[in-house]
Amino acid sequence: MTGMKGMSYPNLLSPLKLGPIHLPNRVVMGSMHTGMEDWPWQLSDLATFYAERAAGGVGLIITGGFSPTLRGTLYPLASNVTFPWSLWGHRKVTEGVHANGGKILLQLLHAGRYSVHPFSQAPSALRARINRFTPTAMSDTQINHTIRAYGTAAKRAQQAGYDGVEIMGSEGYLLNQFLARCTNQRTDHYGGSFENRARLSLAVVRAVRAACGDDFAIVYRQSMLDLVEGGLSAAEVDQLALWLEAAGVDALNTGIGWHESKVPTIVTSVPRAAFSDCSARIKQLVDIPVIASNRINVPEVAETILAAEQADLVSMARPLLADSAWVQKAASGQSQQINVCIACNQACLDHVFIGKKAGCLVNPRAGREREISLAAVASPKTLHVVGAGPAGLSAAVEAARRGHRVMLYERSAKIGGQFNLAAAIPGKEEFKATLVYYQQQLRATGVQVQLNTAYTVGLADKADHVILASGVQPRQLAMQSNAKVQVIPYDQLLSGQRQAGRRVAVIGAGGIGFDVSSYLIGSDSSQVNATWRAQWGVETAADGGLVAAAPAQSNCEAIYLLQRKTTKHGKGLGLTSGWVHRSHLQHAGVEMLGGVDYLGVDEQGLQIKQAGLKKTLAVDTVVICAGQTSVDGLARELEAVGQGFTVIGGAKLAAELDAKRAIREGMEAVLALG
Repeated sequence: MTGMKGMSYPNLLSPLKLGPIHLPNRVVMGSMHTGMEDWPWQLSDLATFYAERAAGGVGLIITGGFSPTLRGTLYPLASNVTFPWSLWGHRKVTEGVHANGGKILLQLLHAGRYSVHPFSQAPSALRARINRFTPTAMSDTQINHTIRAYGTAAKRAQQAGYDGVEIMGSEGYLLNQFLARCTNQRTDHYGGSFENRARLSLAVVRAVRAACGDDFAIVYRQSMLDLVEGGLSAAEVDQLALWLEAAGVDALNTGIGWHESKVPTIVTSVPRAAFSDCSARIKQLVDIPVIASNRINVPEVAETILAAEQADLVSMARPLLADSAWVQKAASGQSQQINVCIACNQACLDHVFIGKKAGCLVNPRAGREREISLAAVASPKTLHVVGAGPAGLSAAVEAARRGHRVMLYERSAKIGGQFNLAAAIPGKEEFKATLVYYQQQLRATGVQVQLNTAYTVGLADKADHVILASGVQPRQLAMQSNAKVQVIPYDQLLSGQRQAGRRVAVIGAGGIGFDVSSYLIGSDSSQVNATWRAQWGVETAADGGLVAAAPAQSNCEAIYLLQRKTTKHGKGLGLTSGWVHRSHLQHAGVEMLGGVDYLGVDEQGLQIKQAGLKKTLAVDTVVICAGQTSVDGLARELEAVGQGFTVIGGAKLAAELDAKRAIREGMEAVLALG
């Protein structure tokens, strides 16, 4: 859907009035914590980060959350606007966005029982399962102080040049905690009936409006699907939307799921636009704009939502981390040039949850805009890049963008390397978009690509420098197939060269072992969203949005996921996505065995020893996922002839496939050349 320039996405690119502000299009960069909000000295980085997104065409930007009180901060003293000087430095943020034609709101977020410190507050003294601290129940005096603090914080934001605020009322933070029965056990006028539980949210909206007047936008991020037991019913969500409109909010943004929910909401296995029906229902009730959110990452999906009148705007955070020029490319008919967010969480949420600055797997420059220039080099070089996996693709494209003359050599018939295998996993289809992006970028930047070509040291005579990104190969075990049991390396299975039987043992429980297990389980691609919802027990009309789950039916009769370690399976998986992969396998009946020694295969199956006991797993297929080894032999040959070279990606370090590291090293190898 790329059509004529500027006409491909007529709804997405049309202007809109949101309260007192005029937006040039319907794209909202939704709030996400980037790690650049926490302290005043980081605001220059944040200003550059947002200014670049505004220059890329984003109509409205919403910052990460800032607490109106000290006790509401996510971490001690971090990201707050509690003092008169708290917004010092924010002027450069707002001025940078305005100079590039954008609008920006400050998000006000009181974390409630999600605050990771001992002074947290909540409606009731109930500890969240994801937090070690138990909050204190707020008194009337503390509630009144908090209401006033929201108004004061909003006024400070107005004085700092923000066009409005977003009040965070979803994802299980304080206002959401007051709304839900599972976290609000009060018996006073802030508990019990829904009117009482909604009292704080409405009082906060009124306090902000009173403090800032009508010429200031107020967006309320409403939880439209809590996805926790004891969460709001659909009728309560609908009623709250009407009350919020009457209280004076200018738009309603969509929030889906609490942080402690056991249903994934943003990882790559969640179907695109999986929750747009939630915003569609609210849009039928209110006359103010409604913003759709969650897993909207390409213009086609955004346009479909708007054209179907499921929302008035679409909110995307990580997609604009992946590509700051997302809107600009959509508007110019170049949507295939968009670096699509694959919802992996590896460099964004996983970083933030351990106190690091957010980055992006597919765009390692994200969050480092002040540090990494896009300027062309003064003295271009002739570069040879060996290997067209993620590391090599990153290096080739980054080098060509900066003016170097680049030749990319790949021994196979197509680009992508291990990314092609990842894209074969059900729920990881997004990875294909990255390969489409790189294919487009290779053409656009003029990289000369040589497929089906094994690089030799003799070719290096024509290069000023060689970047060796020759990747990895599966580690082999001393285990041979027999007449009854076939032994397959993972790459042959995922590439379709070999087929597994009905009873399978997967040796190795790292990321690849989990992927292979998911591949063996399979999926129903005919009803993607309906199937996914059934598997996770999502029903928007139910209280809390939950019903009994109907686990995925595996394509195999039995799958065993084995590891030598005695630690939890998948311990090294992503911090914010690993639990999703473990749950998926457990729901599908994958048997996970640890502390295993492999004795070999015979006609009965795989012979193992566990806890000192010998066992036979009656399988017909064994898939080896026992790690990788680097393909780095060329390094020694290049060194022998005195050729300058850099080794990156799997060729440098084979330990567990890591596309985040590979793509980053590709960029950094080019930067190091000057």
